[in-house]
Amino acid sequence: MIRRRLTIPLVAALLATSGCSLFNSGSTAAPPPLERTTLRVGVGNAIDTAPLRIAVGAGKFGPPGLKVQLVELGAGDGLAKLASGDLDVTFASDIAMFRAAAGGQPLQLQGEAYTSGSNTMALVTLPGSDYTVPTAKKAPEIAVNMLDDIGALAARSVLGTAGVDVAKIKFKQVPFDQMPQALQAGDADAALMAEPYITRAEKDLGAHILADGARGATLDFPLSGYAAAKPFAEANPRTLAAFRTALGKAQQSATDPAIVRDSLPKFSDIDTTTASLISLGSYPASLNGIRLQRVADLMHNSGQLANRLDVQALLPDQNSY
Repeated sequence: MIRRRLTIPLVAALLATSGCSLFNSGSTAAPPPLERTTLRVGVGNAIDTAPLRIAVGAGKFGPPGLKVQLVELGAGDGLAKLASGDLDVTFASDIAMFRAAAGGQPLQLQGEAYTSGSNTMALVTLPGSDYTVPTAKKAPEIAVNMLDDIGALAARSVLGTAGVDVAKIKFKQVPFDQMPQALQAGDADAALMAEPYITRAEKDLGAHILADGARGATLDFPLSGYAAAKPFAEANPRTLAAFRTALGKAQQSATDPAIVRDSLPKFSDIDTTTASLISLGSYPASLNGIRLQRVADLMHNSGQLANRLDVQALLPDQNSY
């Protein structure tokens, strides 16, 4: 009896001093606001950046409170614009990003864009070529769009695996849209093309695929992604976390290739027929340091990077926001 008499006043006192907080414990504080609500994002290759373009067009970045302004890079260097402050986030090839990071540019990766699939990049020849198997020429001349990017890396990997001495390969820099003319003129034995140029060459010129560029060391190979300057990322962790979340959902939606194929003619010069025929890779929904390390390691092993780059150090700190 004595214990009950002591308990009732105690409960009353607790309720009085708590302001009934015992019944409000389920409420949660509003999350802190984003540091900024607008992001300028550089975009390039239409196939690689299709999910982002689709999501921005459909207003998918609105619910997190973001306005994403897409800035077409064209022939511009997104990483240079990032360094100058003209962009907040930029699209770039993984090779370009890792080379810049190894050279001292402070970067933080914000998402993966595109991963190679079967025949998304390939060594291509024209009808009548005497280059019919990868080992047919001991010192082949290969056209690539850039001498120090994925084209040369993939060509070395594929031809080296086939048995060609990679030291004897001669590379010639040729823009993708001029590669057919270079082959017709005999300026190159084969061209390392990417989609949609492969499909266009097959459709318009009867071109042949000499070797799939996405196999062996470059099978399911990460090709491109998005990055921010590290100082900007450290000053805006919640904003970029919201961007990564929305980007991941956009990438996930691209698992249906029909969505990408249907959208490409709307924001690129890829016509409906070509869009329906191109080979497509995949769109990773999240950053994976182990997967991306393959790129840095292949660059290091091929001599493109003097020292091994730790890609994990370029990923966002998940505990910083």
